Amino acid sequence: MLLSLCLVLQAPATPQDPLAAERAVVTRIFERELADGRSYAILAGLLEAAPNRLSGSEGAARAVDWCRAEFERHGLDAVRLEKVMVPHWVRGEKNSLQRVGDAKPIPMLSLGGSVGTPQGPIEAEVVEIKSRDELAQLGERAKGKLLFFNQPMDPRQTSTFHAYGGAVWQRGSGAIEAAKVGALGAIVRSMTLDLDDFPHTGAMRYDEKLPKVPGVAISTLAAEALSRELAGGKAVRLRLELSCETLPDVESANVVAEIRGREKPDEVVVIGAHLDAWDASPGAHDDGAGCAQVIEALRVLRALDLKPRRTIRAVLFMNEENGLRGGQGYAKQHEHELEHHVFALETDRGGFAPRGIGAVPVMHAELAPLVGLMTPWGCGTLFDGDGGADISPMGPAGVPLGELLPEDSRYFDCHHSGRDTLAAVDQRELELGAAAVAATAFLVADYSGTWPRAKVETR
Repeated sequence: MLLSLCLVLQAPATPQDPLAAERAVVTRIFERELADGRSYAILAGLLEAAPNRLSGSEGAARAVDWCRAEFERHGLDAVRLEKVMVPHWVRGEKNSLQRVGDAKPIPMLSLGGSVGTPQGPIEAEVVEIKSRDELAQLGERAKGKLLFFNQPMDPRQTSTFHAYGGAVWQRGSGAIEAAKVGALGAIVRSMTLDLDDFPHTGAMRYDEKLPKVPGVAISTLAAEALSRELAGGKAVRLRLELSCETLPDVESANVVAEIRGREKPDEVVVIGAHLDAWDASPGAHDDGAGCAQVIEALRVLRALDLKPRRTIRAVLFMNEENGLRGGQGYAKQHEHELEHHVFALETDRGGFAPRGIGAVPVMHAELAPLVGLMTPWGCGTLFDGDGGADISPMGPAGVPLGELLPEDSRYFDCHHSGRDTLAAVDQRELELGAAAVAATAFLVADYSGTWPRAKVETR
């Protein structure tokens, strides 16, 4: 017995876990969410109430009202609407593309912001390009024709977001490039790695110094078929008819709610997602899932009676898809307090299984150990990142930006297409993301030290 006592007294002391309290909180959040989470029910409720939420639409107005009521139902603080003026583009009833002489429609969607064909359908031959280099070498070949942009997303990219970034120029500026070479319109291969017959829409731009020509996206299978026809040397004539148009701006709102900080209520951690979605689908992943996670993050923190030092503010931004008016409006309306925003976290990459958090490098030293506490649930890695679109207008004021980073292999299968439905969302993956948002927000808001500033220029 004396020998055993001596050995115990001589044994080195077990080091105390410096993050024991934070670890316990993270465990409580994840276990509560996985056992009794509401994120999937919240998402289902939003999609039922407002399946079409394009900015300026009646569906967008219903979504604003529904989310405000949902925040209020969970007893959150300072629930309010912050008004913004948003664009109002409508697709219209006529949206058709077909081969001349063939009544079979080609699967297509007008690109967001496109002009229509008010003078009647366009009938013209098609000229194909597959790269920027081919575009630069067109010369006069596309004049009076329809210019077909057929550069696929690069499947060799590890991140599908990088693959998307390398190809999306065709959608964004295709109509501008078409106008430069005298083409009558732009036809763009959908931004997805999948081969299917679901066209993917998305925003496009115009140059006010050039003629405005219509822009449409066709499905990847349709793009492959059209490309094969053209490769055979056959002249292909298409007939395009659109009734889309841009109407006057409409008043809408960002939806805001808070959990007030117990010690430093004037210091703010923002968690955000965007409430609008393209009209081609209910927008379950983009970004209904993010909205559900933001609402659920505050709900679960309130349910656990967790009160951080700083205020956590949820913002559901309006008009990310075709204008960013919500993000810009928030930054403008709160410019007097942005110096007291210590972090902004966005979730806009779908409701897939979270892999970690992306944040600006200046945050890493203090944030990495905290994010690491989520490792048991597969999302404890801290990556470099500069946040999402909606929070980007806060970057120039020095607000450190970050985002939830889920597994991204399937995201662009449904992005901006008719496949983006509730059935595409896995409940457990969505709940894990909601827990990760809640845990990250609480850990940052409750941090006892001072967070560094990080000036990030607006994209």
